[in-house]
Amino acid sequence: MLDWFLKSSLSRLSEQPDNWREIVNKKLHFPPELIPAIQEGNMAWVDSLLSLGDGIIRQLDESEDRLWREALNLSIRLGSEDIMTSLLLGVKFDFRQIHEALLVAVDTNQPRFVKHLLDRLDQEKGNKMDVRSFSMAIFDHSIDDSQFAPGVTPLTLACQKDLYEIVTMLTQRGHDIPLPHAISCTCLECRNGRQYDLLKFSLSRINTYRGIASRAYLSITSEDAMHSAFHLSRELRKLSKKEPEFKPQYLALEQLCQEFAVELLGMCRNQSEVSTILNSAEDDSDDEELDEQTFEEGIPNLGRLRLAVNYNQKQFVTHPICQQVLSSIWCGSLSGWRGSRTAWKLLVSLGIFITMPFLCLVYWIAPKSKLGKLLKVPVIKFLLHSASYMWFLITLLTESIFMEIYRSDFASRKQNILHNSLHMIWVAGFFWFECKEVWIEGLKSYFLDLWNILDMMVLSMYLASFTLRILIMLKGYFLCQDSSTQEMCDYFTNTVREDWKQEDPQLIAETLFAVTSMLSFTRLAYILPAHESLGTLQISMGRMIDDMMRLNETFNFLFWTMFGMANQEYVDMPDYVLAEFVGRIFYGIFTLLIVIVLLNMLIAMISNSFQRIEDDADVEWKFARSKLYLSYFREGLTMPVPFNIIPSPKALFYILRSICQKICCCCNKKAPEYPPIASLSSNTLNSSGGQGEGRVPYRLQVTKALVHRYIEAARREFEESKRKDVGNRITELNKVVGRLHTEMQEFHQKLQWQCKSEPDQANILGKYIMGAKNNFRDFNKYEAMGCENTGLSISTHPAEEEDDEEKEGEIKAGGIVSEEREEPESEGPVEPVPGEETTFETASTPDV
Repeated sequence: MLDWFLKSSLSRLSEQPDNWREIVNKKLHFPPELIPAIQEGNMAWVDSLLSLGDGIIRQLDESEDRLWREALNLSIRLGSEDIMTSLLLGVKFDFRQIHEALLVAVDTNQPRFVKHLLDRLDQEKGNKMDVRSFSMAIFDHSIDDSQFAPGVTPLTLACQKDLYEIVTMLTQRGHDIPLPHAISCTCLECRNGRQYDLLKFSLSRINTYRGIASRAYLSITSEDAMHSAFHLSRELRKLSKKEPEFKPQYLALEQLCQEFAVELLGMCRNQSEVSTILNSAEDDSDDEELDEQTFEEGIPNLGRLRLAVNYNQKQFVTHPICQQVLSSIWCGSLSGWRGSRTAWKLLVSLGIFITMPFLCLVYWIAPKSKLGKLLKVPVIKFLLHSASYMWFLITLLTESIFMEIYRSDFASRKQNILHNSLHMIWVAGFFWFECKEVWIEGLKSYFLDLWNILDMMVLSMYLASFTLRILIMLKGYFLCQDSSTQEMCDYFTNTVREDWKQEDPQLIAETLFAVTSMLSFTRLAYILPAHESLGTLQISMGRMIDDMMRLNETFNFLFWTMFGMANQEYVDMPDYVLAEFVGRIFYGIFTLLIVIVLLNMLIAMISNSFQRIEDDADVEWKFARSKLYLSYFREGLTMPVPFNIIPSPKALFYILRSICQKICCCCNKKAPEYPPIASLSSNTLNSSGGQGEGRVPYRLQVTKALVHRYIEAARREFEESKRKDVGNRITELNKVVGRLHTEMQEFHQKLQWQCKSEPDQANILGKYIMGAKNNFRDFNKYEAMGCENTGLSISTHPAEEEDDEEKEGEIKAGGIVSEEREEPESEGPVEPVPGEETTFETASTPDV
């Protein structure tokens, strides 16, 4: 049976045509003349070298792989589409070779070549392999000599160059950029990539992120390009911390995403589009949490703007469009507040500070009145809360003064708890304010603000201090009720401060009160961003404190050493003089280094931080001010501390209304209907062709319109740059021609000057030109003269001077004799007259 199968197979092979056997058995060797033929663009020569007449597609020799690749790539770079077609028809190129040729076509921005090569890839069914080229390129040795880095696919390269037409073409063919795995991923593909070549693996990740973070990829592949830019920016910032060796590259890409979001925002044309973009925040858990937060009546949600603040998108938040929206909401109906003078603002602030209790009473009774609605304007709400906090600080300062005046009473167990607990009314109000803020914002958003963390710490210490003082009072009362604990009763009721233990509750309470009082005054820095100069100073101080905290214990030692409070007893060894001497030397060197080196280092760090803030002061201040503005846009926090702890009729009404809505199952408020964007076609906006469920939401309409305008603007900018490039080249060429013309004029003037100053030389120059022109074939006779230079000066017989003067006049009048004038009959070369003295002089003739 096996013999019959072999015989039948051999018989079938013998029946195949000769051409088929040639493909199988022979490989086409690379002709050395192919590269010159491609460079000259000689199509016939290329066809003859490839032997295209027989219609056979020839295999390649693996040892000549790079030569064939260079030939195909050269035809693409030179723009020879016919030659590229001939190479593809006559030679069997595999996926890797066509893939590199496709990269060359993308690199040179030739969409026709890209389409041709994509069609060839479709024929080879290799387009699916291109999607996995991120991982395949790591193990491909053939790309080691290529100019393209590992991980660069045609789509990645087109995205990096922002070639929108080619990116659209590739995405329509199914090409995509897969997101790299996490840096800590332990899957089989990542493990093999790291073990095989760690550098290739890292470069592949970087190049992939360069494609994903490009403007072209975000514009064409993302449904909401601005939202994708926000998330990618945050992801790249995290990667810069996880992979510090590539931190500059990741930060540059993160900056690119921020700039793209800002440029998209700049494409808005009216207030409706601005409101839609800044208020929408959907399709994400964080965004849904922001959408659930409600603002005061009449104030938009600003979900996307708050998302930008949470993602630290400073350029987006400080854009003039965002700042204009925030400022208009901040002033509300008080349109004249922004343009008023500082003196008037201070006067209004003082009036609110004095009349704060009266204003709070009016709002508690009639929140919907004209004055009540005025108090809900964010700027007035800010002034009202600031006035309340100033009253709180005044209360703390008053209590501290009274404690200092009546020190003997407060230093004993006989102090009255009511004498120094007035501030606890404000503390209770602050605690209720923070609880409502957590309820409105959510726990995650609440702790994103460091000021909220500081508030929780301060309130906790206030409550702990007050609780300890109550505990001392109650413990003394109950211990005195039992005769067996008389000693403990005396300790908690009659003991003087000198006899208190270190862990005494009253000492701990006083310590906590001192710390919280100091922190309460530092909380004033929260309202400083409302003013430009104070806001910039507050940001600089915060950065400086952060720099100082990095020195840890070293800074602590440095701080006390500067005041001369360092402990020198560390090196005291009376019994060991030598050891003490050496120890003091080392301790002195250490102190010297600490004081001089680290102090200067600290000064340099602080100066650097301050300079960074000053260089970008406008952005830093506006970003901090935006966070302050947004904190006063929230609903339900109008009443300041401590009046917010009093239940109001408004709160009771809201509670009853929410209960009724849940019982009656009232429908939700319908979303407003917006007109379609005129800059987009109906097919783009409505895939179903009608209204209703198939209609694209207005938010997506606006986003697509912004992306469409951005792409068109980028294309116009690209065309304009090309025209400018051509114009610049023409200008440079004109400059070169102008310089040559000027040099020729200078040479002509110099020649005329030489003719005037040396008539003999000019005379012989004219004769020399005429003789060389008429008798060029007899020019070799001058070799016997032995002249080394091209210019000669000859003194001839006086009888010929008249003839020479006429020719000299012709040279002065018209320069060099033109070819069109009639030439005199040649009388042969100029020869010296016998019997006369002839002299030859060398003359410097310019190089014409």
